[in-house]
Amino acid sequence: MTDSFEQVQAERRARMQAGLARRYAADRRFRMAGLAAVTFSALVLAFLLITMGWQGVAGFQRSELRFSVPIQGEVMIDPSRLAQADPLGGLESAGLPMAVDAAAEQALGKGGAALLSDGAWRDLGNKLIANPDLLSQPRIDVSLPASDDLASAQRGGEPALRAVAQKLVHEGKLVRVFDSGFLARADATSPQAVGIWGALKGSMMTMLVTLLLAFPVGVLSALYLEEYAPKNRWTDMIEISINNLAAVPSIIFGLLGLAVFLWIFPNYRSAPLIGGMTLALMTMPVIVISGRNAIKAVPPSIRDAALAMGASPVQVVFHHVLPLALPGILTGTIIGMARALGETAPLLMIGMRAFVASAPSGFTSPSSVLPVQIFLWSDEIDRGFIERTSAAIVVLLVFLLLMNGLAIYLRNRFEKRW
Repeated sequence: MTDSFEQVQAERRARMQAGLARRYAADRRFRMAGLAAVTFSALVLAFLLITMGWQGVAGFQRSELRFSVPIQGEVMIDPSRLAQADPLGGLESAGLPMAVDAAAEQALGKGGAALLSDGAWRDLGNKLIANPDLLSQPRIDVSLPASDDLASAQRGGEPALRAVAQKLVHEGKLVRVFDSGFLARADATSPQAVGIWGALKGSMMTMLVTLLLAFPVGVLSALYLEEYAPKNRWTDMIEISINNLAAVPSIIFGLLGLAVFLWIFPNYRSAPLIGGMTLALMTMPVIVISGRNAIKAVPPSIRDAALAMGASPVQVVFHHVLPLALPGILTGTIIGMARALGETAPLLMIGMRAFVASAPSGFTSPSSVLPVQIFLWSDEIDRGFIERTSAAIVVLLVFLLLMNGLAIYLRNRFEKRW
């Protein structure tokens, strides 16, 4: 009888140990699956950043021709021309373009002027305007943008000019250099002359309008719905509508902006003001939902204690509840603004895909934005635009990281513990 009892106990212990071993094995498999998921995500992110960074390096460069241009200040160009209202126009009328073309023919051989990009003399003109003392020198060493065909030949395309490009590279007259002007110019028809500043400034202004409209309205809406609104059928409908708006495709908001905002402001097509108003409609539901969750997470004891000390309901909300809920509200704002920054479809609907050759001067000026600019450049056939597209993506990622970094700093700055 004793042996039978001990045998039953041994079988139970064996089953318990086997079950415990299976649970431990399942726990190990779960942890390994989680680690594999995190590792895979990190590898995909690293691959994306490395690929964009590697391709973006070429996008921040351009092909330039190096030679010297003879300058005789007292004969050819009068320094007083640089003090005119249009100094570039004065240099053009003084013959600077012809001097650059003649110097290119002499330094690069017959047809050398055709190897320069259209308007390449303007780079030298801006250099003279920035440093008028150069006019006193007999010759100026310049590095001017090459033509699109020559730049393509240097990268391995355009077979007709490949031998010319190889010869100039061997002589040190054709080089690939960092294009600092890429961050200071606007859009152009030539990949050698394009810049990102116009689209970058447009994105900054559009995001500013979006933030100024969506953040206060979204926060005040969340406060009212959570702290003041009565619980009835109408507030239930409003809550359902806000939750549905957060899931509406972005192009629908573009159609709304096209039908409403451009109907009210027909002369502001492609303006950051209209783009910001459209994106604010898309961002507002996200801020309202995250704001309500953050406000709801504030312990009721905070409200009760403030009311017990004699604070009014408005003081309770703005002196106690809102400061404690602000970090959560900023988290939702970060998510909403990051989504708005990368949106293209709603902005295409309101016309922000036009060719804009200068940076916007105000919130009502025609403008482009970074996602739309990337979309337009990626549709070009020229390989130079493809490289510029990668560089623009890098700029967009850096802008996104800086914007999110500032928001995270503010969130941590206002975070309070209880």
